[in-house]
Formats: sequence, C-alpha cells, structure tokens
Amino acid sequence: MSTVRILGIDPGLQCTGFGVIDSEGNQLRYVASGTITTTHLPREDLPARLKVIFEGIGEVAKRYGPEESVVEIVFVNMNPQASLLLGQARGACLTSLVHNGLPVAEYTALQMKKAIAGHGKAAKAQVQEMVKRLLTLPGLPGPDAADALGLAITHAHARLHHARVKQASVS
Repeated sequence: MSTVRILGIDPGLQCTGFGVIDSEGNQLRYVASGTITTTHLPREDLPARLKVIFEGIGEVAKRYGPEESVVEIVFVNMNPQASLLLGQARGACLTSLVHNGLPVAEYTALQMKKAIAGHGKAAKAQVQEMVKRLLTLPGLPGPDAADALGLAITHAHARLHHARVKQASVS
C-alpha cells in the first residue's frame, strides 16, 4: 500500500488552519501544521485578506506536496454576515487548492468530530487531545491546526474504507 500525503484545511477569515499528514493503510504520520492569519490586515480590506489566504494555501501546497486535500464544509450560523465572510474565506481555500491541482474532499465539522472523538458534539479541546494521540504528537496542536489535522485524518480513514469496499466489490 502506498503512502498518500493529505492536506487538511480549516477555513477562517482571521485564522485558517492547515494540517499535513501521510497515510499508509492504517498508519498515520504527522508532517506539518499551522495557521495562515490575516489579523495584520485591516478588517475592512476583505480582498487583501482573501489574497493572503489564497497565497498561503498555495505556499503550503507547494512546500509539502500533498496528493489530496480536504476542506471543512461550513454552515450558516446565527450571524448571516459572519457566514458570508466565512464562505468567502472557504472559497479562497478551495480555489487555491484547485489552482494547485489538488483534488478536494469535503467533510462537515460534525463528521470530523465523530471520526476523531467518537461523537459530533466534541469540544475543541477534545479534538485537540485526540489529534495529539492519533498522531503521537508531543503537545497539543492549536485549535485551528487541530481541526485541519482532524479533517486530514477523517479523509485518510474514509479513503481506506472506500478502498476496502471497492476491493471487496471487485473480488
């Protein structure tokens, strides 16, 4: 079974988390994680903030060379303006990934939390702790990086499941 490098993205207008893992069968290996921030720019300069996200994702993709990517699906929350802004940040992430030639999978936060922590109502701290354990990290990743790593782990498990189903249907 070959190793596949997966880039997970947790979109955010102020802070976009990224996480890179290698997946080989059931084995997961941490490669890198971090955040792309736009807090140094004026809040009202949306185009500049989206450009930072787009370029930041591109730099991560070029540096770590993932074969696949995954982005969190975001839902409308109570504040329509915040939802619209988050959707634009997500769009910048998706566009950058596609621009860099990566296939994109998508999962909701609920799907990721269920895959990582066993239930969809897991708190940020629970996701951080489970990501730390699953990847045998020396410390807790930041919350945005942990969510991105959680998405990458979720995708690695889903890929493995789909491969097994495909193999069983061919046999």
